[in-house]
Parts: sequence; C-alpha cells; structure tokens
Amino acid sequence: MGETRHGHRTGTGDGAAKRGHGHGHGHGHGHGHGHGHAVSAETDRRLLATALALILAFMAAEVVVGVIAHSLALVSDAGHMLTDAIAIAFAMIAMRIAARPPQGGFTYGLKRAEIISAQLNGITLLLLSVYFVYEAVRRLIEPPEVHGPYVVATGIAGIVVNLAATWLLSRANRASLNVEGAFQHILNDLFAFIATTAAGAAIWLTGWGRADALAALVVAALMLKAGWGLVRESGRVFMEAAPAGMNPAEIGRKLADLEHVVEVHDLHIWEVTSGYPAMSAHVLVAPGADCHSVRQGAQRLVHDEYGIAHTTLQVDHAPPELLAIGKPAAEAEPHCADAHGPAHTNGRRQPAEGPAEGRRETRCAGRRYIKFPSARRLS
Repeated sequence: MGETRHGHRTGTGDGAAKRGHGHGHGHGHGHGHGHGHAVSAETDRRLLATALALILAFMAAEVVVGVIAHSLALVSDAGHMLTDAIAIAFAMIAMRIAARPPQGGFTYGLKRAEIISAQLNGITLLLLSVYFVYEAVRRLIEPPEVHGPYVVATGIAGIVVNLAATWLLSRANRASLNVEGAFQHILNDLFAFIATTAAGAAIWLTGWGRADALAALVVAALMLKAGWGLVRESGRVFMEAAPAGMNPAEIGRKLADLEHVVEVHDLHIWEVTSGYPAMSAHVLVAPGADCHSVRQGAQRLVHDEYGIAHTTLQVDHAPPELLAIGKPAAEAEPHCADAHGPAHTNGRRQPAEGPAEGRRETRCAGRRYIKFPSARRLS
C-alpha cells in the first residue's frame, strides 16, 4: 500500500477502549456487545439474604454466650462471623451497583464495585486476625477460667448454622470475586467452629484452659489466609494485572505467529472485574495482507484459547523501514513514539529493556530489527 498506512481500530465488548497509543490514517470499526460477568440473579440475592439473616442471628447469640463463658474462641468466632456478614452485605450491594449500565465517565459501568467490596473484606479480615493473635497470646500467658460446656454447645450450633449458610452460598453464582470471598469466609468459619468445639471439649474434660487460646489462634490463622487471598486477588484487578494463570508473553507469541503478522506490541491484558478479562494490542501485518482477516483471526485465537471476549486491536501495515533486513537503527523511521512492554515478532519475544553493551535496542522507537516473515507466511 506504499507509504499510506491504514489503522484499523476494532473492538469487541461494551465500551471498548484502546489502552495504548494509536496512529496512522485511521478508520475505526467498533462493534460492542457485553462480555462482563452477569451479576443478575434475584435468586442469588435471596440466597445471600437468607445466609446473612442466619449469620447475624447466631452472631448475636454467640457474643452473649462467649462473654458469659469467658471464651475468647467464641468471641473471635463471632468476630469472624461479623466479617462474614459484612462480606455478604457488600456482595449484595456490589451486585446491584455493578449491574448498572455504563454512563458518563464510567465507560465500563461500575463493575469494579465488587472488587472494592472484596478489598475491604480482605483488609477487615487481616486487621481482626492481628487482634485475635494478640489476645490469644495474652491468654496463653494468663489463661482465664473458661466454661467448657457453653463453648461446646455454642460450637455445635455454629457448625449447624455455618453448614446451612455454606450450602446457601454454594448455590449462588461464585464467579464474582466478592461472592466467592463471602463463601470462603463462611467455609473458613465452619472450620473455626470445629476447632472451637474441640477446644471446648478439651476444657470440659481436662480443665486445660489454654485450649481456648489455641483455638483462637486457629481462627486467626484462617482469617489471615482468607484475608490475604482476597487482598491479593482484588489487588491484581486494581493494578490491572493479567488474570491469574494467563500468560501475556505466551499470548503475544501466539498472536505474532499468526499468518501475515509481522509484530505485536503494546499488548495489554487486564480484568475489568472478576471473570471479565480484556485485551488490547497494536498489530503490524505484512504489506498487502488483509488487516480485517488478521484481526478476526487474532480475536478468534484469544477468545477460543483464553476466554478473552473483550478485545480492542489496532491493525496497521508494517512500514518498509521495519521490514528492511540489516537497516541501520538510526535510519529507521520511528513507528511508535512511546512503546509499552515487550514486542513479539514472528513468535519470538523481543525484550523491552534498554540495550546492553553490544546489543541492539528492540523497543518500537525506530531502532527495532525484525526478521522478515518467510515467503510462505506472506503468501
């Protein structure tokens, strides 16, 4: 096509927005359809509400019994159940907020409300775990008198209530990070009640009061594990990291290995919210190749192999300077003023870092050396 380059910016998904630079004489093709996590279910909300009512009622009773029995394990269990209740309440609120359509400056809608919910939930768990570790250590040093029968009776009741709540949430849509977080909270609380009941039985049968503090440490450890998991996973979404288990370098290599593709750079993969991955990239194709066909093939690849349904691709014909073998770097015309991340050329990753001594720079700033595809691939 000579010196005239056509930038084909195409997107799938609601509010498709290219993250990266764009240039060339563009004629854009936008087509949108939503691929986000469907937070629908009125049934889900009813299941969550029922579990919330069970937990709140039992939590209030547990605090009263824990104070009467002087049991830190029971009080810490009640604190864990409070975070369970908060988790479920946040999940219900986030589901309603996230279901609102995109408007104004919120081009993705408010889908990340559930991620905020998960983050707050995880931080609360971490803070409570620190408090209960402190209290448990103090009680190991100076154990109070604990009434074992109260602890056993309350622990058994807690196991029954948490079994019911766990069953309810297991029937809800757990693709959402905060719904899954609420489920994990209650599941961990079930394990905590088992530990508390065992501690109460030990105190009742042997009179060893420190068993209560040890059970509280078990509860704190479970809180710490659940809280860190939620903070880590929600933090990945906030930092726009690729979804866990998805390797951008691998995806870049596979895209660059498609027929007629010369180079793929500015490849970005992130999650709008849990279960809603998105991708954008700048794809350079060989002169004379069909940009639309390459774009469709790339979209098919990431959709079928990686489940990425929201894609925004800018497809350009590679300029002759980039295709010249052995052309001095200084003479190559810059193609991208500010490249982000590694470039992928003919299936091989090119590092984005600056050149070491004696090594050529491979960033897309007019100093890239690219092997021209074989005649078979250009045909």
